[in-house]
Amino acid sequence: MISLLRIISISSMRSSTRPLPWVRAALGILVLASPVLLLAQFQQPTDNELKMTSDPKAPGAAAVYLYREEITDESDHFHSFYERIKVLTENGKELATVRIPYVPGADKITKIEGRTIHTDGTVIPLTVKPDNLIDFKTKNYQVDSVVFTLPSVEVGSILEYRYRYSGETFAPTWWIQQPYFVHKAHYSFHPELSGLLGLMYATRIDSDEKVVKDKKGNITLDIADVPPEPNEDWMPPLNTIRWRVEFYYTRVNTAKEFWDKAGKSWASWVLEFINPSGHINNFVAQIVAPGDTDEQKAAKIYAAVQKIENTRFTRTKSEAERKKNKLKDINKAEDVWKQQRGTDDEIALLYVALARAAGLNAIPMKVVDRSRALFDYTILSTNQLDDYIVIVELGGKDIYLDPGQKMCPFGNLHWKHTLASGFRLAEKKAVFVTTPPGTYKQAVVQRVGDLSVSTDGSVQGTVRVVMTGPDALRWRQLALENDTEEVKKQFDESIRDEVPEGVQASFDHFLALDDYQANLVAIVNVSGNLGAITGKHFILPGLFFQSRALHPFVAQDKRLTPIDLQYARMEQDSVTYHLPAGYTVESAPRSSDITWPDHAMLRIASVAKDGSVIVARSFARNFTLLDPKAYSDLRDLYQKIATADQQQLVLTRSSAAKGN
Repeated sequence: MISLLRIISISSMRSSTRPLPWVRAALGILVLASPVLLLAQFQQPTDNELKMTSDPKAPGAAAVYLYREEITDESDHFHSFYERIKVLTENGKELATVRIPYVPGADKITKIEGRTIHTDGTVIPLTVKPDNLIDFKTKNYQVDSVVFTLPSVEVGSILEYRYRYSGETFAPTWWIQQPYFVHKAHYSFHPELSGLLGLMYATRIDSDEKVVKDKKGNITLDIADVPPEPNEDWMPPLNTIRWRVEFYYTRVNTAKEFWDKAGKSWASWVLEFINPSGHINNFVAQIVAPGDTDEQKAAKIYAAVQKIENTRFTRTKSEAERKKNKLKDINKAEDVWKQQRGTDDEIALLYVALARAAGLNAIPMKVVDRSRALFDYTILSTNQLDDYIVIVELGGKDIYLDPGQKMCPFGNLHWKHTLASGFRLAEKKAVFVTTPPGTYKQAVVQRVGDLSVSTDGSVQGTVRVVMTGPDALRWRQLALENDTEEVKKQFDESIRDEVPEGVQASFDHFLALDDYQANLVAIVNVSGNLGAITGKHFILPGLFFQSRALHPFVAQDKRLTPIDLQYARMEQDSVTYHLPAGYTVESAPRSSDITWPDHAMLRIASVAKDGSVIVARSFARNFTLLDPKAYSDLRDLYQKIATADQQQLVLTRSSAAKGN
């Protein structure tokens, strides 16, 4: 088992101010993108390394890391990186291209050196000047990347490169696991130890190797035979399972002390931001009526804040636009209402202020975006927490709302905010809670097909896709951020593998796209060739939407990581085949009833009458996260489903039809 993350004090003092959060984020990306080293010298390859065609420690791997090294020196303000990689297959050649993000002006990438070594020992040095690309740019902020490709790479080559990152240094995160097996790695951190901040670290390493601190305060880790980072379908965010050592500076000695102080500071700020004023009370009077119930008040206020421009789905205004429109900085909830625009978090907090002014017990909560990461109590940083949601007490029950998510229905959360941990306001402090999961009844996709089949095997018809919950929210938010053609393109791509081979599905239009409280309906036109004619038989796919389905978990016999399917879900399919003249049903998909008690259920049924046959399929999955121990049962379920979904619909041509 991977050891629990531990917090261990390294020193009690620390000087100088720490880097701004965006600087931390930028270099964090750099470390994630390509940890390597510079202080190390290029190494003479051994005969075994040159001749290696595969690695018994990493069977089937496209490449392996022979050696990795990373050094951080705060006294001299640099990070240095070094890597040696053995390419074993064509796919492994992709590692020859290296991309290093940095913040121009604040950071500098220097001393880039690299070479390729062929299997006969020939050395081809890197001589081409690296490219500099802009990754992201606003008026006040920019992230660039240095990009270079090592020359003349072949299967069997050894790739070797190093570079130095100079600029504002900070306590590093050592990402121990990489995409491929690591034979040996060395990490070193020389902290600047004086001042008021203590240095601490947390580890997640399933290995006997230990972080070591010497008499001079240098911290090192030497480790060997590191397995590649997990790469399984439907995994939780990697921050929960990837090996790492994370350093940070803090004025506290324990995690409890840190989170207690952070929670009180957060609560103080939130209470100031949402503090109802005379303006807020006037705003509420425009939204609710004196005779409204609490639920009616909550719903009306929700509808009102949903109409506000949400800059998460549009854009922030430039300084010139702000001056032209007389927009001021947002410091309190009332500023959001006055300007009728704000970020997703500001709109969520405005909802709290308005609801409290209306007499409701509304509570703000700040959570981790579960699509990005899971909350980690041992990492002493409030930067883990991403988004605000709201809890409203109605009829003695906590109702979770997501007013900052444009187009999210009242009473629902975006799936990334379900089973998410974070701060919940309690009096003048914060407490940790986890949001509840959604149920399959809140995430339903219905696909209704009406198809006419001709004697030549061609098919024509329509499909109506009716969506509630996460699927509807996804397409509505996508439509806010993209033009019609891009939405059509992405919908066509999403449904392409859901129709049989030879059939084309073309998205036509949405119904109720702007009404987030209604079901979202997509109209799809279907045409093409369906099935095979053999003598007097016409064989069609019995389960129209499942004939090419890629059932998860079927091929993988073992599981190492937890399973995260994002949210519970229900699929309901009903396809009506209008048969060609002279054909009758010889056999149709058998009725099926496959269950995994308390987890999932599949039902299939078919009925033939009046020249048509209707095939219905319903699959409900009422779970989101599973321990690897449950994988055997999960795989057994999906194997049974895969078999049931491959059933065929067989038609027989009558004698009278033969003569025609």
